[in-house]
Amino acid sequence: MSQRLQDRVAVVTGGAGGIGLATARRFASEGAKVVVADVDADAGKRAADAVGGLFVQVDVTSEADVEELFARAKREHGSVDIAFNNAGISPPEDDSILDTGLQAWRRVQEVNLTSVYLCCKYAIPHMREQGRGSIINTASFVAKMGAATSQISYTASKGGVLSMSRELGVQFAREGIRVNALCPGPVDTPLLRELFAKDPERAQRRLVHVPMGRFAEADEIAAAVAFLASDDASFITASEFLVDGGISGAYVTPL
Repeated sequence: MSQRLQDRVAVVTGGAGGIGLATARRFASEGAKVVVADVDADAGKRAADAVGGLFVQVDVTSEADVEELFARAKREHGSVDIAFNNAGISPPEDDSILDTGLQAWRRVQEVNLTSVYLCCKYAIPHMREQGRGSIINTASFVAKMGAATSQISYTASKGGVLSMSRELGVQFAREGIRVNALCPGPVDTPLLRELFAKDPERAQRRLVHVPMGRFAEADEIAAAVAFLASDDASFITASEFLVDGGISGAYVTPL
């Protein structure tokens, strides 16, 4: 494995599992000092131990928690070079607009969108001080497409992440700070497996639209994040970085 991220300090929210954990592992394998942030203390500690990193328990909807997360990364390691703002939820209460209550709408917006706002707000000042930094915000391919199987607040939140990332990428480009939105397609994570194992028809309804004929592996998404975090992506900012197996470009998929 290359050492593109040698001695850089990378903060990963939602780092205890799924894409976050895979990315924490990838960052560590490329030489980064990893700070794993998660609300789940037990899983978060295990993840941090697995990558030789630091665990910080964080409620990403809490401004005080998020501010302290980045301040602690700076205190412990001397810089904040990479922020992978990845924490998010997709609860069953978030459904069609006709069925989704206001409380469910607000909860998803807080975790998926407001948390990204807070993480950017408190990562950027550290990056400005050092004149460099890479922020990768997890959006989704659903920010680019419509679906009849709606998760209305999730979709809206990811559209917000996409737009905010674009604006920040433009605003801070000349200060050496790159901000990009990662837009994964469906990823084979424990959450997705649990959801689709209960409803194979629902899984097939989605899988048929993926030209590659399968869901992504978390490690494949982590590889894209590591690229965006590295100097290999030095001229990429304000981008919508799709890693979706071709789903957003498909009209008819192969048999």
